[in-house]
Amino acid sequence: MSVLDDLDLKLISALRRDGRASISELAGRLKVARATVRSRIERLIASGEIAGFTVLTKADVTAAPVRALTLICIEGRGTERIVAHLQGMPAVQAVHSTNGRWDLIIELATETLQELDDVLVRIRRFEGITSSETNLYLSSRRPVTSR
Repeated sequence: MSVLDDLDLKLISALRRDGRASISELAGRLKVARATVRSRIERLIASGEIAGFTVLTKADVTAAPVRALTLICIEGRGTERIVAHLQGMPAVQAVHSTNGRWDLIIELATETLQELDDVLVRIRRFEGITSSETNLYLSSRRPVTSR
């Protein structure tokens, strides 16, 4: 496990804001030499602190503008069956198992609030689900830069 210093944290933050920024742009923002930025990025990748880079497309943010997290509690041993049903639903983007009060966290994405409501009604009817709580995303703080 590597120890991240202030420059590493600032570099990671800058990459989160703009993963396409050039080494020169990053060096200018952080007020360090390009070689420093290059070596830090290489070290962060080699240590596993940076696990990869990704692209956020226009379709990712506009195809299903209504997004929510649904937390569900499951009675008994029906988790695998419920996860299989959830993964077959187009609105389900991801299913996460967790500990504590909730057994699963479901990421949902739909085109309308009515569609989200219909999906939630279906999910709540699954045998074994004893309770749920849904929270809508109002905004996301992951900046998207256009070039």
